[in-house]
Amino acid sequence: MDHVAGATADGKRAVRRDLLAVRAALSDEEVAQAAVALADRALGLPELATARTVAAYVSVGHEPGTGALLDALRERGVRVLLPVLLADDDLDWGVYEGPGALVETERGGRMRLREPGGERLGREAVLDADVVLLPGLAVDAHGVRMGRGGGSYDRVLARLAAAGADPAPVVLLYGHEVVGRLPVEPHDRPVRVAVTPEGVHRFPR
Repeated sequence: MDHVAGATADGKRAVRRDLLAVRAALSDEEVAQAAVALADRALGLPELATARTVAAYVSVGHEPGTGALLDALRERGVRVLLPVLLADDDLDWGVYEGPGALVETERGGRMRLREPGGERLGREAVLDADVVLLPGLAVDAHGVRMGRGGGSYDRVLARLAAAGADPAPVVLLYGHEVVGRLPVEPHDRPVRVAVTPEGVHRFPR
């Protein structure tokens, strides 16, 4: 790793640490209230209004809550795909069949995840999505998204690009996580939309 790349990686780690500390300080009530508002904002997106298949995720801990949003999409008749974390940090996919069909898993001592318990559809299943809802820690004015650093969704976005698929990538965040500028590396791929409980932010393609 050269000096510039190393400095960028160090900068990302510092920003992640600060963002995670702010999330950890949120109360359970604040997280719950934000989840309701976030679902309302997201459901108003024109991209989701016409989507037949949406790749999403189940929020954990103090992430912006996705439970209400997943259920609302399913009630609309949308086919919702949820990720299954693989040993190499890539993602397989399964169909969301409701909260009762989720199973709790733990990967390598990291945070406990809730994943679909049914049939595994393969890594390429995401290519069917019209919209991809992404977790993140922040996004900047250029649409650069910062994740937790595992690279799972960087692989997903790269897979979509390599296949010529063009679903709308949308990141779900808290309002204070939309920032002016983030450290960026060559593998980082911009998103088009960020949704927060307070509003919707769109970025140039």
